[in-house]
Amino acid sequence: MFSRLAEVVQDSGGRRIRTKARGYEVLRDPALNKGTAFTAAERQALGLHGLLPPVVTTDMEPQLERALMAYRAEPTDLDKHIYMWRLHDNNATLFYALLQRHMIEMLPVVYDPVVGESIEKYSEVMTRPRGVFLSIDAPEEIEARLAAFGAGPDDIDLLVASDAEAILGIGDWGSNGIDISIGKLAVYTAAAGVDPHRVVPVILDVGTDNEKLLNDPLYVGYRHGRVRGQAYDDFVDAYVAAARKLFPKAMLHWEDFGSTNARRILNRHRTHLPTFNDDMQGTGAIVMSAALNAVARAGTPWTEQRVVVLGAGTAGVGIADQIRDQMVRKGLSQDEATRRVWLVDLPGLLTAEMTDGLLDFQRPYARPMDEVAGLARTPCEVSASAAARWPEMAALRRAEAAKGGIIDLATVVAAVKPTILIGTSTQPQMFTESIVRDMASHVARPIIFPLSNPTVLHEATPAQLLEWTDGKVLVATGAPFDDVVQGGVTYKIGQANNAALYPGLGFGVIVSRASMVSDEMLLAAAEAVAGQATDVSPGASLLPSNADLRVTSSVVAINVARTAVEQGLSSVDIDDITEAVRTAQWWPVYCPVEAI
Repeated sequence: MFSRLAEVVQDSGGRRIRTKARGYEVLRDPALNKGTAFTAAERQALGLHGLLPPVVTTDMEPQLERALMAYRAEPTDLDKHIYMWRLHDNNATLFYALLQRHMIEMLPVVYDPVVGESIEKYSEVMTRPRGVFLSIDAPEEIEARLAAFGAGPDDIDLLVASDAEAILGIGDWGSNGIDISIGKLAVYTAAAGVDPHRVVPVILDVGTDNEKLLNDPLYVGYRHGRVRGQAYDDFVDAYVAAARKLFPKAMLHWEDFGSTNARRILNRHRTHLPTFNDDMQGTGAIVMSAALNAVARAGTPWTEQRVVVLGAGTAGVGIADQIRDQMVRKGLSQDEATRRVWLVDLPGLLTAEMTDGLLDFQRPYARPMDEVAGLARTPCEVSASAAARWPEMAALRRAEAAKGGIIDLATVVAAVKPTILIGTSTQPQMFTESIVRDMASHVARPIIFPLSNPTVLHEATPAQLLEWTDGKVLVATGAPFDDVVQGGVTYKIGQANNAALYPGLGFGVIVSRASMVSDEMLLAAAEAVAGQATDVSPGASLLPSNADLRVTSSVVAINVARTAVEQGLSSVDIDDITEAVRTAQWWPVYCPVEAI
């Protein structure tokens, strides 16, 4: 966001910035600062002579080279993460130019997985505060705090908000979760060209149940147990109302909400405003992209798929929903498609007798009792860590243990003989050799997606899956993995990273000014990503490389905007969708700065 001392002008002469700032006011504004790239005329007009080294480098190359050397000199990934955000706080254009040029190397450092470590240590490593901090102990101040960001009704295209209850694979991190919103928006810009000066990161601080934070004297958030119930709902509703009042054109993105709230919040608002939950919809859509290509290569029709999902939270059921919907599109009834999906979690296979303990979005997939009566049960316990992270599922697991045990993943795979096996459990090595070999013995081309991240939480590695299936497996992962050589074939491992989908989806919504994010727009995004993985030779990836994120995101944005127009959801007239996307993209290049 530019300060009130500056404005952006876009006309036939191109993009330029006009500002009343002078001297150090210019250099301290990361949206204005160009460092040594200010021309002699700009330095004279803006009062910068003597405040910068005398050399003028209108070419960004020396700055990029210097910044890359400094980045690579940092000893750890967390140090690199901190360096990058300090660079952002000094010169936002240079930050994005560096990130975009070295996307594969830097994206995991700027965002996932290193952002998880920065969140855990936020109170110690925080740099310049960014975004808007909204606290449930001051709900009457929500609108004023959003207004303090300094933007007008036409100035903001996108807000990313989190309540930080379910951060990546690390759980509840309270106000520290602002870094998730910040990192998410950086990917929107680097991958799709969303203007970084027209976005707002938000933390909805409703307290935390993380005892480490509550007892940490350096914790920067609301020192209170996580507030739930009506007070929580009223707080979220007040945020939505204030955001819509102040920024009526903006899309609202929800990130890392707990499973009890994520779907409920989305369903409450998705039909009357442009809003999107990446953990549920984005994860489901990017996995659908990989599945579209995997099913095509395996040769088994969608109507004959049998799907087992390990991990029945927001992400797992979001994936299940989109796979179910695809089966319906291909000819099955809703009930028939639902019956072809099996969910397994802490209490084992989800069954009808558990329904009182299941969340509403899990219940349609619960298996009838007569179907599971003959399945063996495995004795089990509940670990303290599992009980703390997933109390509802842990309670069901205890109830199943009292019956003699759970119907575990191995038993389900043996009974179901799945064609697709998906992991969102955040439990490492759950796809064991015996389970994978059992699946492969019944399926010519097993489709297995171990999606938990970071890497250490994967249900199995691609190398293991390829070895246990003699190279037959079609695999995509949630975190990046190196190529695997098996039987003389080099397998490129596609990463089902939401970064390939949600930036383009959001940008398509922004360009079309869509009134909502429909299921058809999500499918359009998934198909666009799948269509970018054109290589079908042995070992080829199911998904496009993250090195091509800008291209992929452009294709996604075009498909999404076109679908919005076709559905009558666009609120602007667009003659040429491709040109509209192209001209709306922000690029990290220096533009003239004029003194006014």
